[in-house]
Amino acid sequence: MLARTLRLLIALEIVVYATIALRGFDASPLGAALGVAFGVLAIRALIVAVTYAYAWVFHSPAPRLSVPQALRMAFAEYAAFIAVFVLILPGEPLWMGADRLRPERDRLPLLLIHGYGCSRGVWWWLRRRLEAAGWTVATISLEPVYTSIDDYVEPLARRIDALLAETRSAQLILVAHSMGGLVARAYLQRCGAVRVARLVTLGTPHAGSELARIGIGRNARQMEPGSTWLRTLARTKAMPETVAIYSPHDNYVMPQVNLELPGATNTALGGLGHLSMLFSPRVAHVLLAALEKRNAPSAGWKLRSV
Repeated sequence: MLARTLRLLIALEIVVYATIALRGFDASPLGAALGVAFGVLAIRALIVAVTYAYAWVFHSPAPRLSVPQALRMAFAEYAAFIAVFVLILPGEPLWMGADRLRPERDRLPLLLIHGYGCSRGVWWWLRRRLEAAGWTVATISLEPVYTSIDDYVEPLARRIDALLAETRSAQLILVAHSMGGLVARAYLQRCGAVRVARLVTLGTPHAGSELARIGIGRNARQMEPGSTWLRTLARTKAMPETVAIYSPHDNYVMPQVNLELPGATNTALGGLGHLSMLFSPRVAHVLLAALEKRNAPSAGWKLRSV
Protein backbone atom coordinates (compact mmCIF):
# COMPACT_ATOMS: atom_id res chain seq x y z
CA MET A 1 0.00 0.00 0.00
CA LEU A 2 1.40 3.36 -1.06
CA ALA A 3 0.44 5.18 2.15
CA ARG A 4 2.30 2.66 4.32
CA THR A 5 5.37 2.76 2.06
CA LEU A 6 5.51 6.55 2.13
CA ARG A 7 5.19 6.63 5.90
CA LEU A 8 8.07 4.17 6.19
CA LEU A 9 10.27 6.15 3.81
CA ILE A 10 9.59 9.41 5.61
CA ALA A 11 10.35 7.78 8.96
CA LEU A 12 13.66 6.45 7.62
CA GLU A 13 14.46 9.86 6.17
CA ILE A 14 13.83 11.50 9.55
CA VAL A 15 16.08 8.96 11.29
CA VAL A 16 18.90 9.63 8.83
CA TYR A 17 18.66 13.41 9.21
CA ALA A 18 18.44 13.19 13.00
CA THR A 19 21.44 10.86 13.17
CA ILE A 20 23.52 13.19 11.01
CA ALA A 21 22.56 16.20 13.15
CA LEU A 22 23.13 14.48 16.50
CA ARG A 23 26.28 12.52 15.72
CA GLY A 24 27.81 14.47 12.87
CA PHE A 25 27.21 17.98 14.21
CA ASP A 26 26.66 17.26 17.94
CA ALA A 27 23.40 19.20 17.70
CA SER A 28 20.98 19.67 20.58
CA PRO A 29 17.56 17.97 20.37
CA LEU A 30 16.07 21.25 19.18
CA GLY A 31 18.85 21.68 16.64
CA ALA A 32 18.33 18.12 15.44
CA ALA A 33 14.60 18.76 15.02
CA LEU A 34 15.32 21.87 12.99
CA GLY A 35 17.85 19.93 10.93
CA VAL A 36 15.28 17.23 10.20
CA ALA A 37 12.70 19.83 9.11
CA PHE A 38 15.29 21.53 6.91
CA GLY A 39 16.30 18.24 5.32
CA VAL A 40 12.73 17.19 4.58
CA LEU A 41 11.90 20.55 3.03
CA ALA A 42 15.20 20.97 1.19
CA ILE A 43 15.19 17.61 -0.60
CA ARG A 44 11.69 18.29 -1.88
CA ALA A 45 12.65 21.77 -3.00
CA LEU A 46 15.45 20.13 -4.99
CA ILE A 47 13.02 17.69 -6.61
CA VAL A 48 10.70 20.53 -7.66
CA ALA A 49 13.70 22.48 -8.99
CA VAL A 50 14.70 19.50 -11.13
CA THR A 51 11.23 19.31 -12.67
CA TYR A 52 11.35 23.00 -13.56
CA ALA A 53 14.84 22.58 -15.00
CA TYR A 54 13.46 19.90 -17.32
CA ALA A 55 10.48 22.11 -18.12
CA TRP A 56 12.84 24.93 -19.10
CA VAL A 57 15.08 22.79 -21.30
CA PHE A 58 12.21 21.11 -23.16
CA HIS A 59 9.60 23.87 -22.98
CA SER A 60 7.07 24.65 -25.68
CA PRO A 61 6.23 28.25 -26.65
CA ALA A 62 3.98 29.71 -23.95
CA PRO A 63 2.81 33.09 -22.64
CA ARG A 64 5.67 34.68 -20.72
CA LEU A 65 5.24 35.02 -16.97
CA SER A 66 6.48 37.98 -14.98
CA VAL A 67 9.00 37.27 -12.20
CA PRO A 68 6.32 37.55 -9.46
CA GLN A 69 4.00 35.25 -11.42
CA ALA A 70 6.75 32.68 -11.93
CA LEU A 71 7.71 32.78 -8.24
CA ARG A 72 4.08 32.37 -7.16
CA MET A 73 3.70 29.42 -9.53
CA ALA A 74 6.89 27.73 -8.26
CA PHE A 75 5.97 28.28 -4.60
CA ALA A 76 2.44 26.93 -5.15
CA GLU A 77 3.89 23.86 -6.85
CA TYR A 78 6.35 23.33 -4.00
CA ALA A 79 3.55 23.66 -1.45
CA ALA A 80 1.44 21.18 -3.43
CA PHE A 81 4.36 18.72 -3.53
CA ILE A 82 4.76 18.94 0.27
CA ALA A 83 1.01 18.59 0.79
CA VAL A 84 0.69 15.57 -1.50
CA PHE A 85 3.79 13.53 -0.68
CA VAL A 86 4.43 14.46 2.97
CA LEU A 87 0.91 14.92 4.34
CA ILE A 88 -1.94 13.65 2.20
CA LEU A 89 -0.69 10.45 0.54
CA PRO A 90 1.03 9.03 3.65
CA GLY A 91 -2.17 9.66 5.63
CA GLU A 92 -4.59 8.89 2.80
CA PRO A 93 -6.95 6.62 4.80
CA LEU A 94 -7.30 9.36 7.40
CA TRP A 95 -7.73 12.21 4.93
CA MET A 96 -10.06 10.57 2.42
CA GLY A 97 -12.36 8.05 4.05
CA ALA A 98 -14.83 6.04 1.98
CA ASP A 99 -16.45 7.41 -1.15
CA ARG A 100 -19.89 8.90 -0.47
CA LEU A 101 -21.99 7.37 -3.26
CA ARG A 102 -25.71 7.69 -3.86
CA PRO A 103 -28.12 7.15 -6.77
CA GLU A 104 -28.39 10.35 -8.80
CA ARG A 105 -31.23 11.06 -11.23
CA ASP A 106 -30.09 14.34 -12.78
CA ARG A 107 -26.31 13.91 -13.00
CA LEU A 108 -23.94 11.17 -13.96
CA PRO A 109 -21.49 9.98 -11.30
CA LEU A 110 -17.84 10.97 -11.53
CA LEU A 111 -14.87 8.64 -11.21
CA LEU A 112 -11.55 10.33 -10.42
CA ILE A 113 -8.36 8.61 -11.65
CA HIS A 114 -5.02 9.66 -10.17
CA GLY A 115 -1.62 9.85 -11.83
CA TYR A 116 1.85 8.33 -11.65
CA GLY A 117 3.24 7.46 -8.23
CA CYS A 118 0.10 8.58 -6.41
CA SER A 119 -3.18 7.29 -4.97
CA ARG A 120 -6.76 8.49 -4.61
CA GLY A 121 -5.52 10.87 -1.91
CA VAL A 122 -4.49 13.45 -4.53
CA TRP A 123 -8.18 14.24 -4.99
CA TRP A 124 -8.65 15.37 -1.38
CA TRP A 125 -9.24 19.04 -2.26
CA LEU A 126 -10.97 18.69 -5.63
CA ARG A 127 -13.29 15.95 -4.41
CA ARG A 128 -14.66 18.33 -1.79
CA ARG A 129 -15.21 21.04 -4.40
CA LEU A 130 -17.00 18.63 -6.75
CA GLU A 131 -19.23 17.26 -3.98
CA ALA A 132 -20.06 20.79 -2.84
CA ALA A 133 -21.25 21.47 -6.40
CA GLY A 134 -23.64 18.54 -6.15
CA TRP A 135 -21.71 15.76 -7.92
CA THR A 136 -21.51 12.16 -6.76
CA VAL A 137 -17.80 11.39 -6.72
CA ALA A 138 -15.94 8.07 -6.64
CA THR A 139 -12.21 7.46 -6.55
CA ILE A 140 -9.79 4.61 -7.21
CA SER A 141 -6.23 3.76 -6.18
CA LEU A 142 -4.20 2.03 -8.88
CA GLU A 143 -1.56 -0.40 -7.64
CA PRO A 144 1.20 -1.47 -7.90
CA VAL A 145 2.66 1.97 -8.50
CA TYR A 146 5.31 1.18 -11.13
CA THR A 147 3.69 -1.38 -13.41
CA SER A 148 2.40 -1.20 -16.98
CA ILE A 149 -0.46 1.20 -17.62
CA ASP A 150 -2.28 -1.72 -19.25
CA ASP A 151 -2.33 -3.49 -15.88
CA TYR A 152 -4.61 -0.75 -14.54
CA VAL A 153 -7.34 -1.28 -17.14
CA GLU A 154 -8.96 -4.31 -15.52
CA PRO A 155 -9.11 -2.74 -12.00
CA LEU A 156 -10.55 0.41 -13.57
CA ALA A 157 -13.15 -1.62 -15.47
CA ARG A 158 -14.22 -3.36 -12.24
CA ARG A 159 -14.47 -0.02 -10.43
CA ILE A 160 -16.58 1.43 -13.24
CA ASP A 161 -18.96 -1.52 -13.19
CA ALA A 162 -19.29 -1.37 -9.39
CA LEU A 163 -19.87 2.39 -9.41
CA LEU A 164 -22.57 2.19 -12.10
CA ALA A 165 -24.33 -0.59 -10.20
CA GLU A 166 -24.21 1.29 -6.90
CA THR A 167 -25.44 4.58 -8.36
CA ARG A 168 -27.93 2.89 -10.72
CA SER A 169 -26.50 4.79 -13.66
CA ALA A 170 -25.91 3.63 -17.22
CA GLN A 171 -22.92 5.93 -17.76
CA LEU A 172 -20.39 8.00 -15.86
CA ILE A 173 -17.85 10.75 -16.42
CA LEU A 174 -14.13 10.09 -16.00
CA VAL A 175 -11.93 12.83 -14.56
CA ALA A 176 -8.23 12.03 -14.67
CA HIS A 177 -5.02 13.72 -13.59
CA SER A 178 -1.68 13.16 -15.32
CA MET A 179 -1.07 9.47 -16.15
CA GLY A 180 -4.67 8.78 -15.10
CA GLY A 181 -5.78 10.23 -18.43
CA LEU A 182 -3.71 7.61 -20.24
CA VAL A 183 -5.24 4.90 -18.05
CA ALA A 184 -8.70 6.17 -19.02
CA ARG A 185 -7.79 6.15 -22.71
CA ALA A 186 -6.35 2.63 -22.41
CA TYR A 187 -9.67 1.54 -20.86
CA LEU A 188 -11.58 3.13 -23.74
CA GLN A 189 -9.32 1.41 -26.25
CA ARG A 190 -9.97 -2.01 -24.71
CA CYS A 191 -13.56 -1.68 -23.47
CA GLY A 192 -15.10 1.02 -25.64
CA ALA A 193 -17.02 4.15 -24.64
CA VAL A 194 -20.43 2.62 -23.91
CA ARG A 195 -20.19 3.34 -20.17
CA VAL A 196 -18.32 6.66 -20.44
CA ALA A 197 -20.22 9.80 -21.40
CA ARG A 198 -17.30 12.22 -21.09
CA LEU A 199 -13.59 12.30 -20.28
CA VAL A 200 -11.89 15.29 -18.68
CA THR A 201 -8.12 15.18 -18.26
CA LEU A 202 -5.98 17.45 -16.11
CA GLY A 203 -2.31 17.73 -17.07
CA THR A 204 -2.24 14.41 -18.92
CA PRO A 205 0.87 13.68 -21.06
CA HIS A 206 -1.16 12.59 -24.07
CA ALA A 207 1.96 12.48 -26.23
CA GLY A 208 4.36 11.64 -23.39
CA SER A 209 6.87 13.66 -21.37
CA GLU A 210 10.64 13.99 -21.45
CA LEU A 211 10.62 13.76 -17.65
CA ALA A 212 9.40 10.16 -17.97
CA ARG A 213 12.88 9.19 -19.18
CA ILE A 214 14.17 9.42 -15.59
CA GLY A 215 11.08 7.79 -14.09
CA ILE A 216 10.82 4.33 -12.56
CA GLY A 217 8.79 1.42 -13.91
CA ARG A 218 7.16 0.21 -17.10
CA ASN A 219 4.60 3.00 -16.95
CA ALA A 220 7.39 5.59 -17.11
CA ARG A 221 8.84 3.87 -20.20
CA GLN A 222 5.39 3.93 -21.80
CA MET A 223 5.12 7.68 -21.19
CA GLU A 224 8.35 8.51 -23.00
CA PRO A 225 7.60 10.59 -26.12
CA GLY A 226 7.35 8.44 -29.22
CA SER A 227 7.00 5.17 -27.31
CA THR A 228 5.35 2.24 -29.07
CA TRP A 229 2.70 2.20 -26.35
CA LEU A 230 1.72 5.84 -26.98
CA ARG A 231 1.64 5.34 -30.74
CA THR A 232 -0.71 2.38 -30.28
CA LEU A 233 -2.91 4.35 -27.89
CA ALA A 234 -3.20 7.19 -30.42
CA ARG A 235 -5.10 4.83 -32.74
CA THR A 236 -8.01 4.54 -30.26
CA LYS A 237 -11.29 5.28 -32.03
CA ALA A 238 -13.86 4.73 -29.25
CA MET A 239 -13.55 8.13 -27.56
CA PRO A 240 -16.37 10.05 -25.85
CA GLU A 241 -16.37 13.84 -25.91
CA THR A 242 -13.14 14.85 -24.22
CA VAL A 243 -11.80 18.01 -22.60
CA ALA A 244 -8.06 18.29 -21.92
CA ILE A 245 -7.29 20.95 -19.29
CA TYR A 246 -3.61 21.74 -18.95
CA SER A 247 -1.02 24.36 -18.10
CA PRO A 248 1.39 25.62 -20.78
CA HIS A 249 3.85 26.04 -17.87
CA ASP A 250 3.52 22.43 -16.62
CA ASN A 251 6.71 21.22 -14.89
CA TYR A 252 6.10 17.45 -15.23
CA VAL A 253 4.98 17.21 -18.85
CA MET A 254 7.30 18.63 -21.46
CA PRO A 255 7.28 19.74 -24.17
CA GLN A 256 3.98 21.13 -22.94
CA VAL A 257 2.39 20.78 -26.37
CA ASN A 258 2.24 17.06 -25.51
CA LEU A 259 -0.56 17.93 -23.07
CA GLU A 260 -2.93 18.60 -25.96
CA LEU A 261 -5.04 15.80 -27.40
CA PRO A 262 -6.06 15.91 -31.06
CA GLY A 263 -9.83 15.85 -31.41
CA ALA A 264 -10.44 17.03 -27.84
CA THR A 265 -11.33 20.46 -26.54
CA ASN A 266 -7.94 21.64 -25.29
CA THR A 267 -8.21 24.23 -22.52
CA ALA A 268 -5.05 26.01 -21.36
CA LEU A 269 -4.63 27.68 -17.96
CA GLY A 270 -1.33 29.48 -17.58
CA GLY A 271 0.80 29.97 -14.49
CA LEU A 272 0.11 26.58 -12.92
CA GLY A 273 2.35 23.67 -11.98
CA HIS A 274 1.49 20.02 -12.47
CA LEU A 275 0.53 19.15 -8.89
CA SER A 276 -0.85 22.56 -7.95
CA MET A 277 -3.59 22.00 -10.56
CA LEU A 278 -5.15 19.69 -7.97
CA PHE A 279 -5.54 22.60 -5.52
CA SER A 280 -6.37 25.42 -7.93
CA PRO A 281 -9.72 27.30 -7.76
CA ARG A 282 -9.21 28.21 -11.43
CA VAL A 283 -8.93 24.56 -12.41
CA ALA A 284 -11.96 23.71 -10.27
CA HIS A 285 -13.97 26.43 -12.04
CA VAL A 286 -13.03 25.23 -15.54
CA LEU A 287 -13.52 21.58 -14.56
CA LEU A 288 -17.03 22.27 -13.26
CA ALA A 289 -17.85 24.14 -16.45
CA ALA A 290 -16.64 21.18 -18.52
CA LEU A 291 -18.73 18.77 -16.44
CA GLU A 292 -21.88 20.85 -16.76
CA LYS A 293 -21.81 20.99 -20.57
CA ARG A 294 -24.50 18.62 -21.84
CA ASN A 295 -23.46 18.90 -25.47
CA ALA A 296 -20.01 18.48 -26.90
CA PRO A 297 -18.00 21.68 -26.37
CA SER A 298 -17.29 23.69 -29.47
CA ALA A 299 -13.87 23.18 -30.98
CA GLY A 300 -12.99 26.81 -30.38
CA TRP A 301 -13.74 26.82 -26.64
CA LYS A 302 -10.40 27.69 -25.13
CA LEU A 303 -9.43 29.60 -22.03
CA ARG A 304 -6.01 31.12 -21.57
CA SER A 305 -5.14 32.83 -18.33
CA VAL A 306 -1.73 33.87 -17.09
